[in-house]
Amino acid sequence: MRLLHLWLKKGKKIIMEMTLRWFGKEADSVTLEQIRQIPGVTGVVTTLYDTMPGEVWPLERIKEMKAEVEAAGLRVAGIESVNIHDSIKVGAPDRDKYIANYITTLERLGQEGIDVVCYNFMPVFDWTRSDLAKVRPDGSTVLSYDQELVDKINPENLLSSMDSKANGFMLPGWEPERMAKIKELFELYKDVDNEKLFNNLKYFLEAIMPTCEKYNIKMAIHPDDPSWPVFGLPRIMTCKENLLRLVTMVDSPCNGVTLCTGSLGSNMNNDIPDIIRALKGKIHFAHVRNIKHIAPGKFDEAAHLSSDGSLDMYEIMKALYEIGFKGIVRPDHGRMIWGEVAMPGYGLYDRALGVAYLNGILESLRKQL
Repeated sequence: MRLLHLWLKKGKKIIMEMTLRWFGKEADSVTLEQIRQIPGVTGVVTTLYDTMPGEVWPLERIKEMKAEVEAAGLRVAGIESVNIHDSIKVGAPDRDKYIANYITTLERLGQEGIDVVCYNFMPVFDWTRSDLAKVRPDGSTVLSYDQELVDKINPENLLSSMDSKANGFMLPGWEPERMAKIKELFELYKDVDNEKLFNNLKYFLEAIMPTCEKYNIKMAIHPDDPSWPVFGLPRIMTCKENLLRLVTMVDSPCNGVTLCTGSLGSNMNNDIPDIIRALKGKIHFAHVRNIKHIAPGKFDEAAHLSSDGSLDMYEIMKALYEIGFKGIVRPDHGRMIWGEVAMPGYGLYDRALGVAYLNGILESLRKQL
């Protein structure tokens, strides 16, 4: 498998593998054959999208997924995500049963040589947006967030306030089976604050780390999106301080972070290059995308190009390069452009442009540093 090889002046080899998220042939408008044709992309991050949180993944399904990806000339570079059951997040009496199931799934992934698992510990929603297709001046559409609009939404009426589908595609984080029991979920989390959520996360990580270490599976927690509380629910993966707490409270080389520039960048107070340097050795996966700040609590997603948004993508990639990051990278949410109809944020065209742009930055770093 051809990877992107980078070299520091002192001769230390760094390998960053460029990947793309793929939602499977049943749900994704983007095919493995198209992904294979993006220069520099050697793998995908994917999951078994019809499995529910708490279920054990069948070994045969994992094998089938892996074989399908490899038949297209790619590899399964990581899993995004093995979702965590709410009983684990709230510390319910039955959490050990679901943790045991999670461990079994990790064992089966490890047996197949899959060694990166992205996950999140966000209550109820994986992410929140107020607009799934905001029209930009150039005619493209993007995901957008406006806290003032979100504050007007009654979370118990979210099914009528925000469609769980867009362009006919399912959106991660807004699964209808969870939305159907939204009131029940909010009741479940009513006594869970940030400290309890941290304690429950620690309990979970301490339980799974022996298995992760056995198979060298790197658990990479995804930051909360956006990086502040929404609908009164606790959010803990929001800033440098909390991410450092996460990686130090359970001391294992397998306990780490998915560095998502868009999620962390949603908070104007977060210095992304500084966070990257502070997490040296603990970043297992990087989601690299740009956003444009309009006001505090209000942002639009943007093209990956630095000048199209508010984040300095060169400095972000430079920080990853300088700390010796050698994990998997993917462009994250893209615009919907050129008439493409796809899952918002996950079309082919703009993410392919993002790959080309990020690879260009990496080539310039390799030749300059």
